[in-house]
Amino acid sequence: MASTGLSLVEIEQMSARDAFGEALAQAGEQDDRIVLIGADAIGSTRAAAFLKKFPERTFNFGIAEQEMVSVAAGFALRGKIPVATAYGFLISLRACEQVRTDICYPNLNVKLMATHTGLSMAPAGTTHHSTEDIAIMRSFANITIVAPSDALETVKAVQAVIAHQGPVYLRMGRGSLSSVYSQDYEFVLGKSIEMVSGNDVTIIAYGIMVKEAVEAAEALAKQGITARVINMHTIKPLDIEAVRKAAVETGAIVTAEEHTIIGGLGEAVASAVCESAPVPVIRVGLRDTFSAFGGEDDVRKHMNLTAQEIIRAVGKALAMKRGA
Repeated sequence: MASTGLSLVEIEQMSARDAFGEALAQAGEQDDRIVLIGADAIGSTRAAAFLKKFPERTFNFGIAEQEMVSVAAGFALRGKIPVATAYGFLISLRACEQVRTDICYPNLNVKLMATHTGLSMAPAGTTHHSTEDIAIMRSFANITIVAPSDALETVKAVQAVIAHQGPVYLRMGRGSLSSVYSQDYEFVLGKSIEMVSGNDVTIIAYGIMVKEAVEAAEALAKQGITARVINMHTIKPLDIEAVRKAAVETGAIVTAEEHTIIGGLGEAVASAVCESAPVPVIRVGLRDTFSAFGGEDDVRKHMNLTAQEIIRAVGKALAMKRGA
């Protein structure tokens, strides 16, 4: 991993967006083609770490996300590596047309780095929840979608995204994340990571739900059930080989995501399974509903985005597996 000037201990104590800001600033020192483009949220996305070092390479367009994305396209056409940063719901909803037509259609080298995704803005209400963004982005050709699980993986993801040629949507939350990794490891776009080994069932998750998946696997182990846990940090392109292998070797899959089950990871995995090795797939996520609003942790529990819900889904998957 390229150095950020921070120790692993320091990174572990950061929120994903703070880690993003530090990693972006470090990347800016290594490549002067990187420019930062914001829409009046450079501070709250923590991209201000880049602004502090490179004010001449930072451009703030105010509350104008559509213009921000279109200008990013222009920078890419001039050989720059533009990083456009804003809240997830603003990039995926308000600037949806510009992302599709200005960035993805011409396959430009623009990095869309979104914070405050999922339910991390739970107290702000439905307008600020970002629970459809992956479904929207997955439908566009050419784009890569990445959702790291903790601060260390966020640093690695930023570095990999900057090095990748082509449009990328990087999805991050708002607050601190429990550390999933305690030591350095290899991060490769499009290549999932097996967190826990197991042969009875596979749990596939990304982002904040990876920690819940690991906790579910630990609880299931006490019941004599071995659950394989896969961190699918790259949702598109999906690691189809890892999915197929899990289907063949464990015979049942549960997906878990802080997102609607419509168009998200669950549907991507189910499609891959149907085409290669059909087995039961149970999806954990928002079930064709808008989220409630309130405290972040309370809302996640209310919407059943928990280890306990993953365990219940595993029970259903195993019952279907035995029935089959």
